[in-house]
Amino acid sequence: MIIKKLSLYNFKNHSEKKFEFSPQINCFVGNNGAGKTNILDALHYLSVGKSFLGNTDFNNIKREEDFFTIDAEVLNEDSEDTIKISQPKEAKKIIKKNDKSYDRLADHIGYLPSVMISPYDSNLISDSGESRRKFLDSMISQTDSGYLFDLIQYQKTIQQRNALLKYFAKNRTWDKDSLEIYDDPITRYGTKIFNKRKEFVEQLNPIVQNFYQIISGGKETVSVIYESHLLESSFEELLKESLEKDRMLTYTSKGVHKDDLLFEMDHVLIKKIGSQGQQKSFLISLKLAQMNLVKELTKKTPILLLDDIFDKLDDTRVSQLIELVNKESFGQIFITDTHRERTESVVKKINEESIIFEI
Repeated sequence: MIIKKLSLYNFKNHSEKKFEFSPQINCFVGNNGAGKTNILDALHYLSVGKSFLGNTDFNNIKREEDFFTIDAEVLNEDSEDTIKISQPKEAKKIIKKNDKSYDRLADHIGYLPSVMISPYDSNLISDSGESRRKFLDSMISQTDSGYLFDLIQYQKTIQQRNALLKYFAKNRTWDKDSLEIYDDPITRYGTKIFNKRKEFVEQLNPIVQNFYQIISGGKETVSVIYESHLLESSFEELLKESLEKDRMLTYTSKGVHKDDLLFEMDHVLIKKIGSQGQQKSFLISLKLAQMNLVKELTKKTPILLLDDIFDKLDDTRVSQLIELVNKESFGQIFITDTHRERTESVVKKINEESIIFEI
């Protein structure tokens, strides 16, 4: 997958910007606040239909404007497609492929897979399990359209069950039979989600370990471990065992919506013992493993978005990363940096065609 052209209108701080890209390496250089990361965010929008920074769509409209649009020409294996994302201030977001609107955002996910490596990735280590679940769901959704459907249905059903539990508590009533209506869909969708997550992490873990050894050159070992209530019990058993607890708490306390990923170094959580350099190396290894696995499962090469990472790594780790880029055929790459000289130096070491854009 190659993005040939990109046009931005009223997107964040960009009134109008147009780019024609290299099929290999594209760099955006400029001062902090110039809008380099915003361009990567626009590319992320093309991939998954939303901001990687977590901003709402409306907040990405340039101040005092009424809409934003992102237009792109994408070279597929056997065709050239146009993708257009438009967000009016007072209406629903529209995503079109070749001038035809998608009925659901889920239908677009997986068309243009991407992997983002940015300073914000540190949240995956420091934040709660919710951020890691979202990361895992995003990875799998780019490889399996059925997974995203199962996930949406599961989340809707959990919300309905929780609403009923709260209704019972508020009105001091109880109807077990009404609550059990949700057991079947929760079990059906939740078990499918569990099986897909478990299989994906089992495939991901050895790839992360391999990349970490290359990037860090360290003696320590790292692991990605999937943690779920369903590793201990079936969903039917979980719902029965936690029924009284759920009644007291007024929400569903067990299930795949409580899953987590454990990031370990030498069998201890990496956030407890890993240095900043070790944590950065782990996160880059995790993202490169994601790219490798998405490529293997979809037969599509994801675009790689590198946001300001050369400023966060020492020279040794930068060299190891460049060596990996040369070796692994990572496809089209987009890089942001504040220092043109550093960018030029890094790009020269990668045996690929490149363009540097001043922002």
